[in-house]
Amino acid sequence: MSDARASGTGLGGTGRIGRVERATKETSVLVEVNLDGTGLVDVATGVGFFDHMLAQLGKHGLFDLTVKTQGDLHIDSHHTIEDTSLALGAAFREALGDKSGIRRFGTAACPLDESLAQVTVDLSGRPYLVHTEPEGMAPMIGPEYDTTMTRHILESFVAQAAVCLHVHVPYGRNAHHIVEAQFKALARALREASERDPRATGVPSTKGVL
Repeated sequence: MSDARASGTGLGGTGRIGRVERATKETSVLVEVNLDGTGLVDVATGVGFFDHMLAQLGKHGLFDLTVKTQGDLHIDSHHTIEDTSLALGAAFREALGDKSGIRRFGTAACPLDESLAQVTVDLSGRPYLVHTEPEGMAPMIGPEYDTTMTRHILESFVAQAAVCLHVHVPYGRNAHHIVEAQFKALARALREASERDPRATGVPSTKGVL
């Protein structure tokens, strides 16, 4: 079940808000995002590092973000992370509405010590992901986060948000830094792309729809 509103009483008050509830035999997920927020975050998935990354997304994107997930963590963190990412993408798409007046494109580069992440996004309505990371990354961050999940998070988000996303980390050494730089740059790029352009009218596409 999902619900997108032009205004509401969620974490960040009024704004472009998307709300998605997703329930399966493996997880129960609630995501609410306000694109016109101030970076307020209330996140609990049971996976500490993933929560930390979602907090970066809200804080640096200035999105008010609520995420509540209960998953089968007795198996591993995969289903919890995957289903949360799917719901996040769906909520983001709903919050965008018809995309009238937005900038559509956004790009950001964020360093974190020795690592650098470069992100470009097009809120195109067509899902596509290009993702590169340095080879030889540590397989785990903490006891619960498999570093191969970063690409799967992005794949899941892109599939539901229906955006074209290019994420490139040309260099980095510490796995925590490599992943966190990606989420910070993603937040900044999404913030730019979803902002309203005061000079624009209608949907930013010659097709008339995104």
